[in-house]
Amino acid sequence: MDSLSSAIKIENVWKVFGNTSKEAMDAIQNQRISKNEALEKYNSVIGVSDVSFEVNKGEIFCVMGLSGSGKSTLVRHINRLLEPTSGKIFINGQDVMTLDRENLQELRNKKIGMVFQNFALMPHRSVVDNIAMPLEIRGISKNDRLDAANKILDIVELQGWGNKFAHELSGGMQQRVGLARALAADPDFLLMDEPFSALDPLIRRQLQTEFIKLSKQMKKTTVFITHDLDEAVRVGHRIAIMRDGKVIQIGTPEEIVVNPADDYVADFVKGISRLKVVQAKSIMQTVSSFENQNSKIQDDFEIVDEHDLLSKLIETSKSKDKPIVVQNNQKQIIGVITQSDLLKAVIEGADGE
Repeated sequence: MDSLSSAIKIENVWKVFGNTSKEAMDAIQNQRISKNEALEKYNSVIGVSDVSFEVNKGEIFCVMGLSGSGKSTLVRHINRLLEPTSGKIFINGQDVMTLDRENLQELRNKKIGMVFQNFALMPHRSVVDNIAMPLEIRGISKNDRLDAANKILDIVELQGWGNKFAHELSGGMQQRVGLARALAADPDFLLMDEPFSALDPLIRRQLQTEFIKLSKQMKKTTVFITHDLDEAVRVGHRIAIMRDGKVIQIGTPEEIVVNPADDYVADFVKGISRLKVVQAKSIMQTVSSFENQNSKIQDDFEIVDEHDLLSKLIETSKSKDKPIVVQNNQKQIIGVITQSDLLKAVIEGADGE
């Protein structure tokens, strides 16, 4: 995929903090000095280290890592809240680094919505006025912006709360207002920096569920920052795992859990159950392979979708002690899963722990 076809493309982006960042950058690239040497010799901190990735249109792309891994620093480069020391950033094929102040401001106001961990609501404004604020900045008339804000209120299920103030809302409700504000301007992109991490676990899970549903409905291309692998697995189509400013691995939740790139990633994902991520298409055998060893596929075999998860496959298998037929989106039979295949999928996960 090139920069013209991807929604977001990050290309060899570096961010070095410090008064001598250019000298440090030169030494990093030409002398291959380490992060510690950059700090010792140049008093410079490497925040993002040669990061490249692409985000597809409509995709939820999760960037995750521990505190200090560089994930929040990275996301702020997409709309140039931070300027990269080196590298390129493309949005819908446009080189963001070439934009002047006016065009950059237009990109931020019209194309990109941001949701932060702290809700950042204006305390003196009502809920509906908070949501309408991006449209006010854009110069939209009061009636039109309030009309748009009230429609978004319905989408985030805050009907009837428009005239309340932030202090009258729970944390979960305040974060819905933050999300509604980001959506009010109908941006093409959402940048979400640990949006639910300040909330208690139950509210957090509810908002994850609502966001997943909302994302399917509105199809916003989203870069979602989190330190919580469970959240990344639940929310993301793909995940990039960062450490020390570098991207260590990019893949679907299933790819990362089943085939971690190194010991660091393996340690990160060992708490995630394969039942939540392994799909039917990954463990099925071909129809010909099955029929070479067994009889033909029978009419009473249960049918599952290629994307169904291992947990569902086990439940399906329990209902009938027979193999399972796997279909693709076109309802074509593409494989078969036996009880032996299921057992092997579960045991391989146990062996990796």
